[in-house]
Amino acid sequence: MSILIALIVFSLIILFHELGHFLLAKLNGITVLEFSLGMGPRLLSHQKDGGTRYSLKLLPFGGSCMMLGEDGEDDGEEGSFQSKSVWARISVVAAGPVFNFILAFFLSLFIVGAIGYDPPVVLGVTEGYPAQEAGLQEGDLITRMNGKRIRLYRQFSNYAYFHSGETIVFEYVRDGETYTISITPTLTEDGYKYGISGSTNYRYKTNVPETLYYSAYEVYYWIDTTLQSLNLLIHGGVTLNDMSGPVGVVDTISETYQESKSDGIYYVWLNMLNIAILLTANLGVMNLLPIPALDGGRLVFLFLEAIRGKRISPDLEAKIHFAGLMALMVLMVVVMINDVGKLI
Repeated sequence: MSILIALIVFSLIILFHELGHFLLAKLNGITVLEFSLGMGPRLLSHQKDGGTRYSLKLLPFGGSCMMLGEDGEDDGEEGSFQSKSVWARISVVAAGPVFNFILAFFLSLFIVGAIGYDPPVVLGVTEGYPAQEAGLQEGDLITRMNGKRIRLYRQFSNYAYFHSGETIVFEYVRDGETYTISITPTLTEDGYKYGISGSTNYRYKTNVPETLYYSAYEVYYWIDTTLQSLNLLIHGGVTLNDMSGPVGVVDTISETYQESKSDGIYYVWLNMLNIAILLTANLGVMNLLPIPALDGGRLVFLFLEAIRGKRISPDLEAKIHFAGLMALMVLMVVVMINDVGKLI
């Protein structure tokens, strides 16, 4: 059952990403040759009157929206990708990641609407730790950390993790008054600790406008978290062993499903929606990175074309994207091997 749920989650995210490319291609008059979910040989396929072929393929990871003339020279054929203006092509390429963020927003509406959001409220301070010595008390609402606006308890936890060991200037509200304190964490056997406790299970339910606001903020939270994680990876704070690919994600979904089953189907789907929000926002960010073969890499060439007024050599662009694709495939294999190793 958990594997089936994982496939549904992956399929939903990938399908929505490719749907973004598909709809903007159609809107700009670009001929879509095939719209598919999955990779490899076709399992099911349907094409009517020479139009777009819709396919379901064997491998349940990935998908595609194949457009006429997408990777070749502009031969002037009507409806080809290259025959359209550079800004039309930019909109088509960018639509995939943008649709990932749109999906994250709509899924967040269910979560925030059902159980609210997790405010950064201090539920307790540990005696003898820096937070207590600085005067922080139970019930205080943290609003800023080193000037960064904090609206969710998860943001407090993440900021403390990504800035481990650093002195942090906290702004918090107590009885309608705003206070500022500086806290330097204590190094313990479990890492640096401020002595502040809270919980993501402490939820505040909202009205309709706030539900819309915090749903959008949920998307921002996951985009920001993904970017901070990438920054930590670049600076050596995490390694490839800390990364997860499809195998690791399926394992996480399986564990979450097993742990949630005892609470009932309602909480199972809430947790699955949370994972889907994380994954779709993550996919949107990763696809916008300026890496060849990804949407972000293609956007780099399109923006250069817009600035220069002419296209980069198609042969050069194709070679760069191919090299990027090979590098990504090697990375995927390494991550998959790590994922399998963790399960053994």
